[in-house]
Amino acid sequence: MSLNFCTLTSGSSGNSVFIGTEYTKLLIDAGLSGKRIIEGLSFLDIPGNKIDALFVTHEHIDHTKGVGILSRKFDIPIYATPGTWEAMEGQIGKIAPKNRQYIYPEERCIINDICINPFAIPHDASEPVGYNIEAENHKITIATDLGHITKTIKESIFDSEILLLEANHDEQMVKNSSYPYELQERILGKQGHLSNKTAGNLLCDVISEKLSYVFLGHLSEENNSPNLAYKTVKNILQKEKIQVGKQLQLEVAPRNKNSSVITL
Repeated sequence: MSLNFCTLTSGSSGNSVFIGTEYTKLLIDAGLSGKRIIEGLSFLDIPGNKIDALFVTHEHIDHTKGVGILSRKFDIPIYATPGTWEAMEGQIGKIAPKNRQYIYPEERCIINDICINPFAIPHDASEPVGYNIEAENHKITIATDLGHITKTIKESIFDSEILLLEANHDEQMVKNSSYPYELQERILGKQGHLSNKTAGNLLCDVISEKLSYVFLGHLSEENNSPNLAYKTVKNILQKEKIQVGKQLQLEVAPRNKNSSVITL
């Protein structure tokens, strides 16, 4: 059995990830229009009615914009923490009672042949989580919208084969931006977003023989660039003698199109 991974979009304007096996197909977040997500799935030859479940990391609109639309159109169950459900109630529309499913950090959830393990993350949202997705001894981790690195995050990432990791911004670009001071403080704060530099340092701490693919995601359009994020993280890894292209493959998840498909 193979486990497939592909980001449909990743950035400050919208996020959605497809993960699936032959028997089970999941979405993590749906932060853009239902039409755009359906288009992204079509490139994978997957119709919307084949999605078995949609897991939400947190209530911000760049993660939930298409959640309600997809659930109603294709009768998809939505899984989120109680805090996230409460916070996104007014923005995703009416959801059928049977499709309102609750998850809890550190409590695993099984959908057919896939095990989903939510873990707590520090972000300015109501009970946000990242996800470990496991099937047939393979492990994928989704870790974005991280204000700072915690022991739980490091433990959750360790021994993953595929990692989608936030590299949201370059710190100096944020400080030199036209953003109001309050917004700069939010982005750079302990409940905000992860910088390129912090992402690179985290990878050095959690590198293992299993980690084969790293996708840098959730890039800011104003305070980062794909080239800058890639170069910053690559340079940090190489200083620690971690060979990009040999020990692990490093990519930037595209903002407006599907990433490459990785099959484990």
